[in-house]
Amino acid sequence: PAAMKHCFYNESVGFFYNNSRKELTTYWRTKDVLVVALGLTVSLIVLLTNLLVIAAIIINRRFHYPIYYLLGNLAAADLFAGIAYMFLMFHTGPRTAELSLKTWFIRQSLLDTSLTASVVNLLAIAVERHQTVLTMQLHSKMSNQRVMILIFCIWATALLLGLIPSYGWHCLCALEECSSMAPLYSRSYLTFWAISNLLVFLLMAVVYAHIFIYVKRKMGRMSAHTSFHPRYRETVVGLVKTVTIILGAFLICWTPGQVVLLLDGLGCKSCNVLAVEKYVLLLAEINSLINAIVYSYRDNEMRSTFRRILCSICYRNPKYTPTAVKPNGADRGSLSLNGHFTVDSSI
Repeated sequence: PAAMKHCFYNESVGFFYNNSRKELTTYWRTKDVLVVALGLTVSLIVLLTNLLVIAAIIINRRFHYPIYYLLGNLAAADLFAGIAYMFLMFHTGPRTAELSLKTWFIRQSLLDTSLTASVVNLLAIAVERHQTVLTMQLHSKMSNQRVMILIFCIWATALLLGLIPSYGWHCLCALEECSSMAPLYSRSYLTFWAISNLLVFLLMAVVYAHIFIYVKRKMGRMSAHTSFHPRYRETVVGLVKTVTIILGAFLICWTPGQVVLLLDGLGCKSCNVLAVEKYVLLLAEINSLINAIVYSYRDNEMRSTFRRILCSICYRNPKYTPTAVKPNGADRGSLSLNGHFTVDSSI
């Protein structure tokens, strides 16, 4: 029947690249070598740093709380992102033309799933911090079972969004819908994915802005009724710095890529999205490294555990005593000043 669509399941990857007018080289250019070298270097660093975070959370019992389970899951997502990006680096450039359609979809699905898991996990951490700060708690009262359910939902969402193109939301049966950056993906999927991530960033911005405003007002009321303590100002300044790093890193690393995807999804003909696609993807991958630094390395106890892990070979000392809790309230805001709760500035 004339109404039936003709699908191109038996065509090569090169067929779809030609359809989208995306260059498919048969030899290694200097630019390709530099991108792959830089990409593999970033991936290796991402793998090592996030493995360190996961190991620290496992071996230190003081990290067996909901927020650290979410941080561990974020590290797992970023670890997966490093593996996915490394897989891409080994299957890019001239090797792209040699891929089957199935392998090409696997390559893209790994990236989409890992990056989506990382973004959704960042939102979950923001919501968890919002809950604990507003209820004046150091740790969430969420049970381990609920944390596991939340982590399961994060990965289910990531898998769903990552696998959708492979199971139908592609352009193999509608060549006119093929995108330029991902020639086997439908432009409508790229639009959906980009808008979804931009909405997540907006939600994160709202959540952290509310946390900061709440803490600032709370500190103002506390200082008005008690003798002023320098710790109040340090807490607020620390919070401002951390929130600025979190939102700034997310904005710098993710927004360019999402805007480029959105322009491609909307079919912008005058936008040269292919000229920057490799660089914006690398920038998004760098966020997986920054996450480990912002959410873990700013924690004194976490840094102490890192030192124990890194120095264990040198000192051959398996016994580890966690950093003692300081009575002056300096230990991550777990104690109080003048009888009042203080907020952890490393949110």
